[in-house]
Parts: sequence; C-alpha cells; structure tokens
Amino acid sequence: MSDSTAGSATASRWHEPEPVPLDFRSAPVPRYGTGSLADLLPAVAAGQGVPGLTSGLALAPADRVCVFLVDGLGWELLRAHPAEAPFLTSLVAGSLGGTGAPLTAGFPSTTATSLASVGTGLPPGAHGLPGYTVADPATGQLMNQLRWQPWTDPHAWQPYPTVFQLADAAGVHTCQVSAPTFAETPLTKVALSGGTFHGRLTGEERMDLAAEQLAAGDRSLVYTYYSEVDGKGHRFGVDSDEWRAQLRYVDGLAQRLAEQLPPRAALYITADHGMIDLPFDPESRIDFDEDWELRAGVALLGGEGRARHVYAVPGAASDVLAVWREVLGERMWVASRDEAIEAGWFGRPGDGGVDERVYRRIGDVVAAASADVAIVASRTEPKESAMVGLHGSMTPVEQLVPLLEVRS
Repeated sequence: MSDSTAGSATASRWHEPEPVPLDFRSAPVPRYGTGSLADLLPAVAAGQGVPGLTSGLALAPADRVCVFLVDGLGWELLRAHPAEAPFLTSLVAGSLGGTGAPLTAGFPSTTATSLASVGTGLPPGAHGLPGYTVADPATGQLMNQLRWQPWTDPHAWQPYPTVFQLADAAGVHTCQVSAPTFAETPLTKVALSGGTFHGRLTGEERMDLAAEQLAAGDRSLVYTYYSEVDGKGHRFGVDSDEWRAQLRYVDGLAQRLAEQLPPRAALYITADHGMIDLPFDPESRIDFDEDWELRAGVALLGGEGRARHVYAVPGAASDVLAVWREVLGERMWVASRDEAIEAGWFGRPGDGGVDERVYRRIGDVVAAASADVAIVASRTEPKESAMVGLHGSMTPVEQLVPLLEVRS
C-alpha cells in the first residue's frame, strides 16, 4: 500500500461517524393504564361490581371469571406455533376484547414483576417489585423478588391490597389454584393472595378444580397458573422440541378448562412475558464478570441479562451511565433512574410514576436490550447465565402477551 493510499484510508476512518446510542425515549414502553397486565384484574373485578376499581382496559363484564396465566407464553411465540397450539391459535383473533391485539407485560418483563402487576392491578413503580433482583435500600443487598432472598417483611415490601383481597371482601367467591409449593411463598402473599388457595400438582387437576371453583359462586374470580412453558424455554430454548411439547400440553389444558366453563363465565388466558433464545457467544452474551469497563464504578449488578439494574458506588452514577451508554448504547436502551422513570418504564408519570419507597430499588442506571444481546454474569449468576431462553426487556417477543377469551 502506498503512503497516499494509507493516508486516504486513515482519513476515511477519521470521518466515519461515531456510533449513536439508542434514545432511551424510543423504547416501546408498556401500555400502563390502558392495555397492560396491571389493567386486567381491575377491569374484571370492576365488571363484577367490586368497588374502588377502575381500568382503562375495556372488557365485557362476566359474573364468573377465570384467569389462566401460562408462564412464558409470549404473543409472538404463540403466533409462530399454530400447529402446536391449535386451540389457543383459534382464539387469537379475539384477543384483547375482540381487537386481535396483545397486552403488554410491563417492565421488566419478568415473572415476579408481572405476577405482582396482575395481582395488585398496579404497575411496577407502585407495587415495588421492579425486577428479578433489585437493591434493598435498607440493607444495601440485592433481593431476589422471585425467591424472596434474603427474606424481608413481605407486606412492608408490597403494602397494597391485591385485587383478589378486594374481590373477596366484596363477596366475590375468590381463589387461586396452583402448585402446592406456592401456597405460602412471600410472592404469593403480596401478589396473589385473597380468598382461598388450592394446591394441585398436575395441570389437569388445576383445570378441573378451577372450573369447579368458578361454578361455586354467583360471582367468582379464579386464578390458575402453569409454569413449565417458561421452564423448558429457559433450559432448552423456545426453538426446542421440549418447549414445543410443553406448548402442545398447555394448549390441551386450556381447551380442557374452556370446555368446563359454567354459565355466565369468561376465561382469560394470558402470560407474564415472552422469551428469546440467545447464542452462547461473546457478542450475544457480554460477561459482566469479565468486563472491567462495565464493572468500573459498579457496586451491585441487579435485574437479569436483558433488563439490568446497575447500582453505582457513591459519586460514580454519571460515569457508569456514560460508560454503559458508550459500550452498549447501540444495542440496549440505557437510561438513568430518573430518565427511565420519566420515560414511563415503570408506570405512567402522570399517575405518580414511582412510589417513594420504590425509588431506590431501581438502579442508578437501567439497561434494557433492544438487540439480541444479554449482560450475563458467569461467576455471580452461573445458573442464569447458562439459560438458553431469556427475557426481561421491552422488545415485542418479550413484552407482548396474549389476552385470549372464551365465554360460556
């Protein structure tokens, strides 16, 4: 290469535009107040005459309502697998009150956050479970809100009544039908309690009992749950035979329940999030534990691979934000705590946005994946880092969930 050619190449590189970080305001925020998981039960219970509840989600009233939540059954995943889910697919056109549209889960799109939104009828900024793991401002430790470790007083952490409790107090026959292991968990207590909990081991037993309980009152509100679509997705991926087998199974469960609906009943089938498979390569899975640049100034790494809460050492928040934006800004929406709150990630700012007790649980920096990437932590989070299927962010495959409806 001649000197003039080399000089020309160098000059060309000098004039290459700098990468432009994604604008955090461009993230497709959940439709809090009009079309999110938090709006479902308030709409249902208001239609049953439970006082004090309003919702921007328009659903036709029904005296008896069952909500069947399938963990991990994202809208885009369901629509991509009609052969495995013929019954559920037959209901897609009537999703969301006949509009054929999905609900949004909430941010982050993860189980603890979504179940709390379903049960309380509140967005994450109010109920206070804004992630898989978040900092407890009282202790400075990370708290896992799914496993409730380390233990903290559940009702201090989430003080609002659940919609189930309000319905039960209003005379609606109210119950939850789920795996026996969930009967006394703190997450159940703060998110899904109210009325009676019925533990059943198999999916078929849950569907049959849910139908019985639905018929047990003139007004009934029944919740039932199945977890293994999510479980197989995490372990094997949503492109696996194991995941497809679970989708076929849950399709049969939904049909079994639908065929047993008593008169004046509505069944809503929904989910807490979708899922995306990521390859095990350094470009797709950036290892925080091995990346000195991302670790600089960070005291705690919370959240999960595709939705991170980053807690800075005192005085370092602005530097951490700048570095995370520079390194990840083309592939993730990266915002400061206040920017994420003002953009509506955790609730509509006009509705109060985030409760004071919740404010410091949110990271100094919040990073949500836009591209097919995750920030894993191979040493500190070995099990999570080994998962094939991941979720948490606001992309459609993670964020959108069905609201399928069957009426008797």
